[in-house]
Amino acid sequence: MHVVLIGDSVIDNKAYVAGGPDVTEQLRLFLPAWWKLTSLAQDGAVIQDVLAQIDRLPPGATHVVISAGGNDALQSSSVLTHRAGSVAEALVLLDEERVRFRDRYARLLDRSQRLGLSSCVCTIYEPRFPEPDRRRVSATALTLLNDVITAEAFARGVALIDLRVTFSHDGDFANPIEPSERGGMKLAKAVHAFVKRQAPRAYVFV
Repeated sequence: MHVVLIGDSVIDNKAYVAGGPDVTEQLRLFLPAWWKLTSLAQDGAVIQDVLAQIDRLPPGATHVVISAGGNDALQSSSVLTHRAGSVAEALVLLDEERVRFRDRYARLLDRSQRLGLSSCVCTIYEPRFPEPDRRRVSATALTLLNDVITAEAFARGVALIDLRVTFSHDGDFANPIEPSERGGMKLAKAVHAFVKRQAPRAYVFV
């Protein structure tokens, strides 16, 4: 077995754990010694970068775990401060971002599916901004993008780790938008559950 992790700082969180183990190191603790584990994830990666990571998957990979979309959401966050004349107008603006995100994310999953590997994707967790209103607005807006991730994954029979559930406490975060060592351990356990069960169909791991 050869598990490959691709994506962003949800996986490549070494810079945020104060010298502690990152997600890859924590996952290694759960896997049998004879299993291979490779991480191509890179802090700051957007969906386009993750597409390039797929192209670098090593020969013999059997499982791929993908975390992508959070940085795309950050790049589009200015829409949340855009002035709108009505709730309907605001929803249209958000939906335009959703459609653009869906196009990119569907292309990512299509590329991954062509490899014929056992695949799992992660949703985007809800940031722990200290300002209550900012936290509520971001969480509400992210439901649109997470709906895309869930629908596109399940339409293809891809397993899913819902990080909104997995990262359920402030201690799971090193800062408002990065997972801590504790959060990384939770993700590692969820990935282990995925590869251990080798889900043949859409399944949610939390």
